[in-house]
Amino acid sequence: MTTQSQRSVNPYWLVQDDCRIDEFARLVDRATTLRDYPLATEVRANVLVYDCEAVRRSLASDDVRKALLAEWGEAFMHGPGLIVLSGAFSRLDAVDAATRVFQELITEQRAQSTGGGDHFAKPGANDRIWNALEKLCLREPAVFAAYYANDMFALVSEAWLGPAYQITSQVNVVNPGGDAQLPHRDYHLGFQTPDLIERYPAHVHRLSPVLTLQGAVAHCDMPLHSGPTLYLPYSQTYGPGYLAWQRPEFREYFDRYHVQLPLKRGDAVFFNPALFHAAGSNCSTDIYRSANLLQISSAYGRAMESVDRVRMSIALYPVLRSLRTDGLLSDMECANAIAACAEGYSFPTNLDRDPPLGGLAPQTQQALMLKALHEDWDVPTFSAAIEAQARRRAT
Repeated sequence: MTTQSQRSVNPYWLVQDDCRIDEFARLVDRATTLRDYPLATEVRANVLVYDCEAVRRSLASDDVRKALLAEWGEAFMHGPGLIVLSGAFSRLDAVDAATRVFQELITEQRAQSTGGGDHFAKPGANDRIWNALEKLCLREPAVFAAYYANDMFALVSEAWLGPAYQITSQVNVVNPGGDAQLPHRDYHLGFQTPDLIERYPAHVHRLSPVLTLQGAVAHCDMPLHSGPTLYLPYSQTYGPGYLAWQRPEFREYFDRYHVQLPLKRGDAVFFNPALFHAAGSNCSTDIYRSANLLQISSAYGRAMESVDRVRMSIALYPVLRSLRTDGLLSDMECANAIAACAEGYSFPTNLDRDPPLGGLAPQTQQALMLKALHEDWDVPTFSAAIEAQARRRAT
C-alpha cells in the first residue's frame, strides 16, 4: 500500500491531506495593481474593473483588441482570477426584458412546485431556473437575440476559451434572508467528491479550469447588504484547490479574507471556475438579488462520435448479469465493461428533472448500472430504470 508520505512526493497525484493552508495563504496574499493591467479602469477590493464604454471605444484597433483579450486571460490564469465589466450592457432594456421572462418562469415554477435544488445552497434560500438559456430562447427569441448579442460576452469568452465556445445559463434569485453558499470551486472538478477528485491526475486538475468560464450578470442593483458573490482573489492559482475547498481551515480562511463587490444592474463579473467563491447572504428585507449565471464551455470538451449509450447498456446488462452470476467475470471486470459502455459523467443533464439534490451531481448511467448489477435487478427493471433516467436528462 502506498503511504501518505510516499504519495505526497509524487507530483502526479494530489491528495486531500497534502493541502496546506500556509502555502495557500502565501499564494493568495497578493496585491493587484493597474501597472500590470493597463487597460483596466481601476482596482477595487483587489479586483480588476473595466469600464465597458471605454472598452468598446478601443475595439476599433485590432492590436488593442488582442491586447485586451490577453490581459483578461492573464487576469483569469495568473492574476486575481476575476474581472468586473462595469456597464456590460449598454442598453438596459435588454436586461429588463430578460428579467421579465425570468420572473414569469419563476412564478410558473412556484405554481407547479418545480425547479429549485442547488449545488451549494440550502433549499428555499433561492429560486433557480435551470437551462435558462433554452427557456428564454424558446419563449421569446427576440428577447434572447437582444440579450445575447452582447459584445462583452463574446470578447471575454474568446479571451479564455477561444472561438466556438458554447453558452449555458442558470438564473439564481437569492431571496431576502437567504443564507450564503459555502465557498467552493465550480464545474468540472468542483462538482465531484474528494475521493473521486483524488483519482484524477494532477494535470487534469490544471486542465479543468481552462475548459469553462463562469460569469454572472446583475439583473438588479446589488448593494453589499443584498449579498453579491464573495470571492477570494488569486485562490485559483492553488494547485490542490479542488481538494482544499472542502476542508474547514480553507473555509475559515475564505470567511476571513474574501472580498465582495457591489454591482449595478447590467454589470457582469467573469471568473476562473477554480476561484474560491460563494453567493453571499441576502441581509436585505426587500431585494430579490437576481443574477443570470453564465457557464461558457470550451468547444473541445466533446467526443467525436454520437453514441446511444442507453441502447448499449440495455443490450449489455443481461450478458453481464449472466457472466457475473456464473463466475465468468469478476465485479472489477464487470465495472470495466460498464465504464466502456455507459456514461460515467453526470452532465449535461436537465437539472429541472434530474437535480443535484442530496449531492453535487445527479446519478450517472454507470452508477445506476453498477447498482442494478450488485442488487441483481431483473432485465425489465433495469431497462425501465435507465430509460427513465434518460428521459429525465433530456430537455
